Amino acid sequence: MASNGITIGRLAKAANVGIETIRYYQRRALLPTPRPTDSAFRYYPVELIGRIQFIKRAQDLGFSLNEIGVLLELNDGADRPSIQRLTLEHLTNIRSKIADLQRIEAILAQLLHKCEETSQAKACPIIDAFRSDTTDADICIHT
Repeated sequence: MASNGITIGRLAKAANVGIETIRYYQRRALLPTPRPTDSAFRYYPVELIGRIQFIKRAQDLGFSLNEIGVLLELNDGADRPSIQRLTLEHLTNIRSKIADLQRIEAILAQLLHKCEETSQAKACPIIDAFRSDTTDADICIHT
């Protein structure tokens, strides 16, 4: 290890990501690319471990890399209204997705129940519902 940082391999291992993840984050401007040194290696600041962990946690919460880039620009926490606005937009989007999934769940449960209750002599209600233009299933598929 150099006195001015760690290699990309050590950084990746410490942050529990692959080397290609670090390079991808660099291409997306989420991480800086260190300048070449006289040796064959580039050395990264140890502080980037925390930045990579921040990116991964934000991704786990469903934030896009673009949104994460904005959050990283606001990382000093001084512009709380912007941070809150971005988080509220994300939360609203997640709540909408949850509502859509709950609606889909209800439709599929209803179709499954109809299928279980329909005699074998009749066509399967699930398949019929997916073919029909007027059912809840059609709405579900196009959401």
